[in-house]
Amino acid sequence: MINKFFNYFSYYQWWKNLDKFILSLIIALFSIGLFFSLVSTSLIASDKLDTNSYFFFFKHLIFVIIGFIIIFIFSYMDQKILFKTSIYVFCLSFLLLFLVPIIGIEVKGSKRWLDLIFLPRLQPIELVKPFFIIVLSLIITNEKLSNYSLKFCLSLILTLSIVLLLIIQPDLGQTLLVGFSWIILIFVSGINLLFLVSISVIGILLLLYAAFYIPKFEYIKNRLLSFFDPETGTHNFQSDKAIDSITSGGFFGKGIGEGILKNRVPEAHTDYIISVISEEFGVIVIMLILILFLIFIFSILKKVNDEIDNKVKLILVGSISLILIQAMIHIGVNIRLFPTTGMTLPFLSYGGSSIISVSILSGIILNLTKRRI
Repeated sequence: MINKFFNYFSYYQWWKNLDKFILSLIIALFSIGLFFSLVSTSLIASDKLDTNSYFFFFKHLIFVIIGFIIIFIFSYMDQKILFKTSIYVFCLSFLLLFLVPIIGIEVKGSKRWLDLIFLPRLQPIELVKPFFIIVLSLIITNEKLSNYSLKFCLSLILTLSIVLLLIIQPDLGQTLLVGFSWIILIFVSGINLLFLVSISVIGILLLLYAAFYIPKFEYIKNRLLSFFDPETGTHNFQSDKAIDSITSGGFFGKGIGEGILKNRVPEAHTDYIISVISEEFGVIVIMLILILFLIFIFSILKKVNDEIDNKVKLILVGSISLILIQAMIHIGVNIRLFPTTGMTLPFLSYGGSSIISVSILSGIILNLTKRRI
């Protein structure tokens, strides 16, 4: 009886201290993703799999349910336990990322997934990203490392090791995402701006060199050339169809089920979900979704402003930056502002690894924005 009372009291304290507004925004974003998964994948399943037309939707629903369990676990943890657990999980997920080039599944010329018995079709980088933010923040704010140059070098080595494994796959989108996240955290922590710009320029030059002079990365060169000059290649097909769909949908869309992009472009329900939504529901709905993302980001930044613990500040900034940059890249590709990268939209896109990743980030955010007693 006493144990039950303490368990109930513990859960009550968790619920009482949780930021309900941020939680409601997370639920809203996941719910929107489920709805658009239903309307955008039902025809794909029936046409390609000759099975239940709600096949993809039910898979999406299962992953969202798993996601909410993950959110509860990470938001319920004691903060110290969260940080310790994150280090262990980061090491495990980094090991899985290391195994990708060795035993990974190759799809369309890229090895990005592991097909494990207990975790089929897992994309390890999606597990690495949330814990990378925490480990990076712990390194930068570590009081035992008084020398800031040493902290910077350790964080750079950690980032480069992940970037190198991503380049081998190859995965340009996730490489940029990890690189930008590191730049933001280092910048926020107070590094000399000129030095940071120099490092960024060197990184861009190395990437361009690899794209133009190393045969393995020729696809990057082709995408860049196709992006700046559509006549030089065929890598703009998906982006062209996506922007055509957005244009044809107009302000109010064609209506549910009337869009054709999801049947013309592979993985439209993941990499081009914004275009699918815009074609059927219009630019107005896209604007409302973007406003919801901005409210979510603003709500967390308000918490950052009130926070006194630098470690928590950095983790929250890194977490929200990861979501924001990924959303910007996804939308930018859909409107042909960026070259094709194959990036999902957080919360909304179909994909188990992506949903689990953003659920971990959401749990961490809810944990660190809880009201302190």
